[in-house]
Amino acid sequence: MTNASVGLTVTHRRYIPYSHAHYAGNLVDGAYVLGLFGDVATEVCIVADGDEGLFASYSDVQFLQPLRAGDIVEVKATISRVGNRSREITFEASVVCRGRADLSESAAEVLAEPLLITKAVGTVVVPVSDSVADKTQ
Repeated sequence: MTNASVGLTVTHRRYIPYSHAHYAGNLVDGAYVLGLFGDVATEVCIVADGDEGLFASYSDVQFLQPLRAGDIVEVKATISRVGNRSREITFEASVVCRGRADLSESAAEVLAEPLLITKAVGTVVVPVSDSVADKTQ
């Protein structure tokens, strides 16, 4: 049985440790955000279909702002289309807290407005549900 429906949304938040900084200025590579999208897509599949599913593809990825070590990032995944086995998902990653090394080593602030850093559209696939399999036999 599937609970997949357009609009189903799952949200994760994660602190980005300094050990994940990859470039000068404590920048974190864009692939890190894609990994977070994979994690939140897995939960979408579990909530919607009771299965972890498999990530099939991205049809669009846009890196809009940098992710930095010390940030707290919020990642949202929303089902935008439901097929028999496929689910199109829109993703957004936003920084909600940012480190303030200019004030002190451990200073940080909650941003007044989340800073959208990455958005994407991807497709996941899940096993055929029993109700769909019964109709096709």
